[in-house]
Amino acid sequence: QVQLAESGGGLVQPGGSLRLSCAASGNISIVYDMAWYRQAPGNQRELVADITRRGSTNYADSVNGRFTISRDNAKNILYLQMGSLKPEDTATYYCKAAVLTIASYAVKRDYWGQGTQVIVSS
Repeated sequence: QVQLAESGGGLVQPGGSLRLSCAASGNISIVYDMAWYRQAPGNQRELVADITRRGSTNYADSVNGRFTISRDNAKNILYLQMGSLKPEDTATYYCKAAVLTIASYAVKRDYWGQGTQVIVSS
């Protein structure tokens, strides 16, 4: 019932910047907490940053001070502004959203996007 579509990934040099976007669509009533995760080859998927509907944020220590998570509630879009990128930021980045759908009987469920690849390399 809900689809999340990430975009904005690509190849960037160390020290560069990228902005990822995640657009939620479908049978949406309310989008609650949203988050960015990432997974590098051979690694577990890890939480990068999350944000509540009201805008409270948390960041992984590895990205704190370099990345900024934000959202547009009117458009149901999640963003991740990534700066001062490092090779260790290379990963597939996934969007997650807790969504109350119109026919969900007030039960929130998590939805995941397909991911967008970020490669930081010189």
